[in-house]
Amino acid sequence: MISIEKLYQLYLNFPDVCTDTRKITKDCFFVALKGGNFDGNSFANQALNNGAALALVDDPSVCADHRFILVEDALKALQDLASFHRRKLNIPVIAIVGSNGKTTSKELISSVLSQAKNILFTPGNFNNHIGLPLTLLMLKDSHQLAVIEMGANHVNENALLCEIALPDFGLVTNNGKDHLEGFGSIEGVIQSNKELYDFLKANNGTAFVNIQDSKLMEMSLGIENRITYSGNHKDKSTTADYSCYAKTLQPKIIFNLDGFDIESNLSGDYNFDNIMAAVAIGLHFGLSEEEIKAGVEAYKPSNLRSQLIDKTENKIFLDAYNANPSSMELSIRNFIQMDGPNKLLILGDMFEMGKYEAEEHQSISDYCKNISGIEVWLVGKAFYKTNSIFRKFEQTSDVIEELKLHPISSRFVFLKGSRGMKLESLIDFIK
Repeated sequence: MISIEKLYQLYLNFPDVCTDTRKITKDCFFVALKGGNFDGNSFANQALNNGAALALVDDPSVCADHRFILVEDALKALQDLASFHRRKLNIPVIAIVGSNGKTTSKELISSVLSQAKNILFTPGNFNNHIGLPLTLLMLKDSHQLAVIEMGANHVNENALLCEIALPDFGLVTNNGKDHLEGFGSIEGVIQSNKELYDFLKANNGTAFVNIQDSKLMEMSLGIENRITYSGNHKDKSTTADYSCYAKTLQPKIIFNLDGFDIESNLSGDYNFDNIMAAVAIGLHFGLSEEEIKAGVEAYKPSNLRSQLIDKTENKIFLDAYNANPSSMELSIRNFIQMDGPNKLLILGDMFEMGKYEAEEHQSISDYCKNISGIEVWLVGKAFYKTNSIFRKFEQTSDVIEELKLHPISSRFVFLKGSRGMKLESLIDFIK
């Protein structure tokens, strides 16, 4: 088997790493990964024929010539290679974990830091045990910082990702009821998020911690290099290392940073937490107030997250990239506070709830009972089973049929659900 040093030399010669034969580029380094329904080894020869220079495989039977690089486990080799590369370059890494707001925080932090530094940040949703090493292998010696999002759905997964990325700095956005099926309970979620703090504590790293979140403050105890931030809470923000007060939270968050009024493209107090993380990190790395203002104001919500869409007859607040009970309740609360006529909540099922599925969907339905003056539609098999006073649809296609038969007008519509519900498909049927 090839040593990591020799594998690294091959990578340096062919640094464009690819795991998908549909995306092969000339002289790329193909890595044959296995999945539930596929074995990348069987596509290695095709990858080479399509232009790949080398193929990293873990099945000796496919090795036909010197272009096939045999290892014991291709995924482990990919992860080891990424970690080896990260050590070689020794560029500071900021890791982001948490239940809600990881991607928004990553995008905000990256937008701010990129005003003054050459940074690498996680593209799209490359945040798991495969995407993270692929991201690290994009690091160049010209980069000054890396902002790495880490996504987990089981205990010990963030610990593994930390061993690969070796973060110097870390941010936990919050603890919420995400991936309960994999984590088992909210305690499992907390344990998983704490794995980043544990790594930082053991390796003399630095944690950025929201001082308003008592649980995060408790979890991060013992980290010598702990930097706190706060937004919009006068009772605690005076003790934070970095703090700002919001002038408004709706329809946009506007706040003042040392005399600079900053107008974001986000709304709601939970998004102010994400913004303040970016502000704190920007200030820590020496950015000016002008640069931070430019970075925050340049960020525009996209990819189905907190997007405002003006249609001809209606307005839509689209937040349907994903959902869990915590993010659902926060988003609903924010939407209630937004200005708009004749509001309609369309809520889709929350996936990966495991044994908590019925309880959590019923809880959201009950929460909505206390909202006055807003119509609610519940969509999906789990919501359909709830004891509810609201209109219920078993699947998203049923809502499409309803909108076709009875078009809505002059409504402000909120769309929120897990990725698999594909609530964004309703947009074309809301005029």
